[in-house]
Amino acid sequence: MTTQPTPTGAEPVQPVRTEDRKTVVAREKDAFGGVKIGAAFFGWLVATGMTVVLTALLAAVAGGLNLVSSPAELSDAAQANNVSAEEIGWGAAIVVLVVVFLAYLAGGYVAGRMARFNGLKQGAAVFGWSVFIAVVVAILGAVAGAQYNVLSEINSFPNIPSSLEGLTLQGVVVLVGVVAAALVGAMLGGLTGMRYHRRIDKAGLGR
Repeated sequence: MTTQPTPTGAEPVQPVRTEDRKTVVAREKDAFGGVKIGAAFFGWLVATGMTVVLTALLAAVAGGLNLVSSPAELSDAAQANNVSAEEIGWGAAIVVLVVVFLAYLAGGYVAGRMARFNGLKQGAAVFGWSVFIAVVVAILGAVAGAQYNVLSEINSFPNIPSSLEGLTLQGVVVLVGVVAAALVGAMLGGLTGMRYHRRIDKAGLGR
């Protein structure tokens, strides 16, 4: 609380209330914080779209460089360069992890920017939407037919397989890695989107 000086013979000036920036932000967070399901949903849409775009770009680059386009060509290329197919498989797995991480980083960022507060929770909610949609689509596909498994058509994560038979160690590692990459990427993106508003608060409140 600060008091303005009172001129001689004038009415007393009411004290001017000043608040710390953290106090203002904390009060705003109490009123508008928490997980925003709508913001997380739009974050999931962005993550799914980014997955499609990045996958298409990789496919275009591979086609432009005349890289392999089928498993048979992959095996031939591996033998010609004295590289095992397993090593190429691990390389492809790393690319998948990078794509998923970047896609969910973007999705989490959108959710964090829209919700303004609780960036980590917004990112986790983006991941939660992806799991929820995957479960719903898997159930719909099991009941109505495989043609309704739209996630497999767009190469989206997560796409729950109908059977785990024949799943190799590499497949298990990639599956766990993709889950971790999506969750961590979404949460980091949400935190980054939230911090954008903290910079605005700092500039606006000046303290």
